[in-house]
Amino acid sequence: MQRRSIWLAASLLCALWLGSLGIRPASASVEPVTPPSAAEFQAWLDSFKTTAAARGISAATLDRALADASYITRVIELDRRQPEFTMTFWQYYAKTISDKRIARGRELLKTHAALLNKVEAKYGVPPRFLVAFWGLESNFGDYTGTFPLIGSLATLAFDPRRSKFFSEQLMAALEIIDRGDIPADVKASWAGAMGNTQFIPSTYRAYAIDFDGDGRRDLWRSLPDVFASSAHFLSKSGWRPDETWGREVRLPKGFDFALSGLDKNLKLKEWQARGVRRADGRDLPAVDIDAALILPAGADGPAFLVYGNYKTILVWNRSILYALAVGHLADRLVGKGPLVAKKPSNDKALSRSDMREIQRLLAEKGFDAGGQDGIAGAKTRRAIKGYQAREGLAPDGYPDSRLLDHLRGNGG
Repeated sequence: MQRRSIWLAASLLCALWLGSLGIRPASASVEPVTPPSAAEFQAWLDSFKTTAAARGISAATLDRALADASYITRVIELDRRQPEFTMTFWQYYAKTISDKRIARGRELLKTHAALLNKVEAKYGVPPRFLVAFWGLESNFGDYTGTFPLIGSLATLAFDPRRSKFFSEQLMAALEIIDRGDIPADVKASWAGAMGNTQFIPSTYRAYAIDFDGDGRRDLWRSLPDVFASSAHFLSKSGWRPDETWGREVRLPKGFDFALSGLDKNLKLKEWQARGVRRADGRDLPAVDIDAALILPAGADGPAFLVYGNYKTILVWNRSILYALAVGHLADRLVGKGPLVAKKPSNDKALSRSDMREIQRLLAEKGFDAGGQDGIAGAKTRRAIKGYQAREGLAPDGYPDSRLLDHLRGNGG
C-alpha cells in the first residue's frame, strides 16, 4: 500500500518537481475551477476532523492545524494543469544536469562528507546518490514549497478527483504534526510534498528518521535527518549497496531493439555476447548482474543498461527520465564525464494532441495503447513496439514525429 501511494504521488508531483528546477511547459491548459462555498468546505472539514479524532489525533492538534485551513483555488488549478508539450530526453537532460548543479553538488558532497559517510555506513546508500536526490528534489534545499501544507491537502482531499488518496495524505500529515515532528503551519508544495526530500506525508510518516537525535524528524532544517531519511527509504525499497545504478552503453550495428525495455533482463555477460559495450567501447564489467536496456530517445538516441538500483530509484519517482537524471548526476558528482551520445539537431517534443493521435491510430490498427490520454505510458510504449515490429521498423517503443507520420500512412 505504501509503495502504491509513492508511485501515485510520483505522477501527481511531477509538474511541481519540474517547477522547482525552473522547467515550465511551453503552454498548458487549465480546467476552470469553481470553488465551493465556505459553508460547504467547512462542513466537509468538520466531518474529516471527526474522522481524524477517531484515528487518535489529539483535539489540540486538530484545533491548531485545521483552525485556519481554507479552500485554495490555485491548488486545484495546478492539479488540473495539462502541459501541451511533452519533454524529450535531451530537453530534460539539459534542464536537470547543468554545470551549475554539478559544481554545487560536488562542493556539498565535500562539505558534508563526514555526515554522508556515517549515513552510508548505516543504510548502504553512497553519498553521491543522496546528494543527487537532494539536488533534483529541492535544488539542495532552495525550494521546499510555499503553500500551507494542511490547507493544500485539505483542498485536494475535498476535491472528488483524488479524494481518497489525498484524504490519507492529510491524515498522515496530521499524525506527523501530532507526533511533534513539524509545526502545524509548515509550508510545502501545492501537492503536499515536504522538505528537502519532498516526501509526501505517508512517506514521511513511514520512512523519515530522527538521525540527529533531537526528538523530531525534521526534513527542512536537519541535514542529518534529510540524508538518513532518504537513505532509509531507498534501503527499504530494495537498494543494493554493492551495485551502482547502470551506465551508458554502445550498441552494435544490427542490434535487435526488441530486447529493450525494463521487462527484459539479461546478465551483463549476455549483453556483452550480443555486442553491447560501454559507451567508450570497452568491455562491460565482468560481474554477475542482471541489466535491462532502455532507450529514452529511441533507437537513434543514447542507450543505457540499468541495474536493480535504477528500479529502486523508480520507486521514489516512476519517471524513467528522473531515474536516469539521478544516476547520471550522481556519477558526475564524483568526476565521471558527460554522455557520449550527442543531441540530434532535430530534437522536437510531441504535443499531447500528437500523442492522442498516436494512441488513436494504434488502436485503429489493432494495438491497445491503453486509452487516449496523451501520455506515453508503459501500455502505449508496448503498443508502439508491437506496431513497429509488424511494420519492420526498429521496435524501440519511442513515440516521435516519424512514428506519427508512419501511422498516418506517410512513412516509408
